[in-house]
Amino acid sequence: MKTIQISTSPENHILKQLYSLNQDHAHYLTNLSSESDLSKLIELSDICMYLLSDDEVVGFMMCFREKSEHRSVNYKFFNDRESRFIYVDRIAIKEDHSRKGLGSNLYKELYELSSLKQLPICCEVYTVPLNQISLNFHYKNGFKSVGEYKFENNSVEYLTRPFI
Repeated sequence: MKTIQISTSPENHILKQLYSLNQDHAHYLTNLSSESDLSKLIELSDICMYLLSDDEVVGFMMCFREKSEHRSVNYKFFNDRESRFIYVDRIAIKEDHSRKGLGSNLYKELYELSSLKQLPICCEVYTVPLNQISLNFHYKNGFKSVGEYKFENNSVEYLTRPFI
């Protein structure tokens, strides 16, 4: 049975698993140099949700509100343009659990939280390297393109979804 936990201070054994999962997906997320770096991000975040299956982390999502001290260029794109929002900084599902609706479960929880606070949801998806599965998912779930950015080695498309 999979359960969603929400915590901005996960226990050490959970933090280790979150860090490992982040690093497994660093090509679409951001590579972090240590568990300590992840822990600092979690402390800055507004929401850190993770999916557990028998005490094993099989997925997670981390989100930030406007005016955070988060230093991401992608976060800054929204912070410079939106007065109120929730930003999905990272989401990852373990490879052997992917394509089973777990990401959708995390997003459903986020939709409820954003609706309660009447916040649009903002995120970016890689277009170089192309993450077509993520783009399709976001479009199917009501996200609209609001811009793009070309970095030296990759590119992203910025997306928003109004609260419902």
